[in-house]
Amino acid sequence: MKLFRQYLRDMWRRKDLLFYQITSGLKADTRNTLLGYFWWVLDPLLMVLTFAFLRVVFLGRSGENQVAFLAVGLVSFQFFSQSLTGSARSITAQSGILTQVYLPKAIFPISTVLTQLINFGFAFITIGIIFAFSRIMPGREAFLLPLIILSQVAFQLALALLVAYISAFIRDLQRILGHFTRILRFTAPVIWEADRIPENFQWMLNWNPFAWLVMAYRDVLMYGRVPDMVRLAELGLASVLITILFLVFYTYNEHRIIKVL
Repeated sequence: MKLFRQYLRDMWRRKDLLFYQITSGLKADTRNTLLGYFWWVLDPLLMVLTFAFLRVVFLGRSGENQVAFLAVGLVSFQFFSQSLTGSARSITAQSGILTQVYLPKAIFPISTVLTQLINFGFAFITIGIIFAFSRIMPGREAFLLPLIILSQVAFQLALALLVAYISAFIRDLQRILGHFTRILRFTAPVIWEADRIPENFQWMLNWNPFAWLVMAYRDVLMYGRVPDMVRLAELGLASVLITILFLVFYTYNEHRIIKVL
């Protein structure tokens, strides 16, 4: 464990690099754009309106609070998908630096998740705007929202460390993840209600941690229900444990990445 403690100290000493990666990641999204940081709110808003148009006009799915339903699902899904795909290339994108100097490789997928967490925070403004127009007022259950977000962040940190390491050796994973997230958007209750998924595929919800998260968001923000906090706590604690195990793994194995960059 001595090496692991040293690895954590190295990460702490490089916290300036972590902050730089976060700020540069945020700036990259709006660099050379006319509207600049306004896109942090406008982009998720346009995404929600696009899916709402397709759902109502082409699929004939109308009903109460349809746009708000889509907003919660799509914004939380965007946080998940962009963290996952961004983490997959977070280490390989820094190959020029990593082959020259030693840096703890775990910093890069962690910074990707934290960058997307900030984007997620701004995207919540979109949800607030849509809720205001839909006249939806979350109840006291909304106080559970930080616990749901923490569970999702922990879950995505564990996934980020996994895919970042594997992608250094198998670059095809970056392409595969793009297709995986597209499939997940339609098989998880992101744009559909959970009961619209055929019964013989309901197991995909029961074993899908992201499905638990998106349904929990809707419970506390839209339906005034307390979500399954036991399941969310189990997800959060398991994710924290897996993240620690991956950091230990990085401690003893990240030197292998240099050989393939």
